[in-house]
Amino acid sequence: MSEERVGHDERIRPVRDNDWPGIAAVEAAAYAGSSLTEGLAALESKGRASPDTCFVLDLDGEIEGYLLALPYPRFQYPPLARVDEPARDSRNLHLHDMVVAHEQRGNGWGRGLLTRLTAAARPRFEHISLVAVDGMAPFWAAHGYRAHPRVRLPESYGENAVYMSIAVSGRDTSPSEEAARFPCPVS
Repeated sequence: MSEERVGHDERIRPVRDNDWPGIAAVEAAAYAGSSLTEGLAALESKGRASPDTCFVLDLDGEIEGYLLALPYPRFQYPPLARVDEPARDSRNLHLHDMVVAHEQRGNGWGRGLLTRLTAAARPRFEHISLVAVDGMAPFWAAHGYRAHPRVRLPESYGENAVYMSIAVSGRDTSPSEEAARFPCPVS
């Protein structure tokens, strides 16, 4: 394993109680000027719903990114800016939000966060879903996520938001089996 890879592994870690103000600050900076900012209480509730699937990018004691994911039924999504209920019993893991601070982008941290999430998801979840916002659908498609344009999203997710999902790698689910077992609901 390369020295760079070891550094990524050490710097991406589970969320701790004292990380929440840093997470909220990264979120506020990333979504400044949009309706996507949720705030501390909503973010924390989503993180507490599934602590083993939520991670931060910790660079020398500073939170420079995060990923929050929680079990949520397929083709559904948590409401923005609301305190969420406890984790649901679901084989789908919803990647609610992933942000890397602007000055840290392009260094592979996003890929590192996704790798960590996939490893955490593999034993329990069949799929990972998300809502691509702010024109990020091409980014997620490049990482293998498939759009489900028939899933209706509220205006709070913004114009051009797209519900997307991927089968968890390392599981025995082919794309055709995925479509047969989890057809996109008609809206």
